[in-house]
Amino acid sequence: MHTFQIGNHIIGHGQKPFIIAEMSGNHNQSLDRALEIVEAAAQAGAHAIKLQTYTADTMTLKGAYTITDENSLWKGRELYDLYQEAYTPWDWHEPIFKRAEELGLIAFSSPFDETAVDFLETLNVPLYKIASFENTDWPLLKKVAQTGKPVIMSTGVANLSEIDEAVRILRENSCQNLVLLKCTSTYPSTPENTNLLTIPHLQQMFNCAVGLSDHTMGIGAAVAAVALGACVIEKHFTLRRADGGVDSAFSMEPQEMAALVTESERAYLALGHIQYGIQQAETKSRLFKRSIYVAKDIAPGEAFSKENLKVIRPGDGLAPKFWEHVLGKMAKQNLKAGTPLTWENL
Repeated sequence: MHTFQIGNHIIGHGQKPFIIAEMSGNHNQSLDRALEIVEAAAQAGAHAIKLQTYTADTMTLKGAYTITDENSLWKGRELYDLYQEAYTPWDWHEPIFKRAEELGLIAFSSPFDETAVDFLETLNVPLYKIASFENTDWPLLKKVAQTGKPVIMSTGVANLSEIDEAVRILRENSCQNLVLLKCTSTYPSTPENTNLLTIPHLQQMFNCAVGLSDHTMGIGAAVAAVALGACVIEKHFTLRRADGGVDSAFSMEPQEMAALVTESERAYLALGHIQYGIQQAETKSRLFKRSIYVAKDIAPGEAFSKENLKVIRPGDGLAPKFWEHVLGKMAKQNLKAGTPLTWENL
């Protein structure tokens, strides 16, 4: 149900989590650093690397807006200058994608306008990401859906009816394979505003694969998301937070990415199915349950008592549930201390 293949990866419900390292602006305007980030992502075991395809001019106009939010990492910066600093030059896409392919990583991007889609089509990207801030841009949604490629869409800063409209636009325009990501569009976000319980609800509402675009610190939220049915996890990724850059403060470092890959797969494997009773792996352990044993030598005709019997390991004697039943009964024969009690002895 709701699965599709990209390269060697099957993505979707019931499949192991697909981990995306989001480079964003963490290349700090150096192509060498961008390629280093690709290598680090592959080494950490991520399955995909994602870019963002825009220019300052496709995003905004100079003088349009200066960030005033006291809590923003970017307070006082003009939006245009921020995008100028964060954008990935379009001529870098090809070498970055090529390096990713050599390392077995799926490489793709979030286009932020229709020209970006045309450009990414020339590079033959295997899937598209719609960012939270673009999930109400209907012309962009139509353009992306009409490529016929799988779409991963973040659902941040959108209410339910906006998500519903976006999903409808995508599906009406030939999008067959869709993954919706729960997303909180604050940077960083906190565990308290992550609301992972939305993940199974999203899946139910829109009958598609689901995941998490995660801006919290650490890997706890992402691992928990997998337990709730997330099959895609996206995290911002950098070489070292200390190197700075527009998104570095809420990006994970290589050793954290490696931990995310390992632990999210563990969470997925641990889900299993509803299971009671004794598993094959436990059969040998059955021996270490307790049972009733003779604790002192007992003569024939002597009564069993709390003094001459004991409930101990291993489980070779009568089950402890028969304790009350055997107390006061007579021994049939000589019983040495250390003998498991059986019905034949009564």
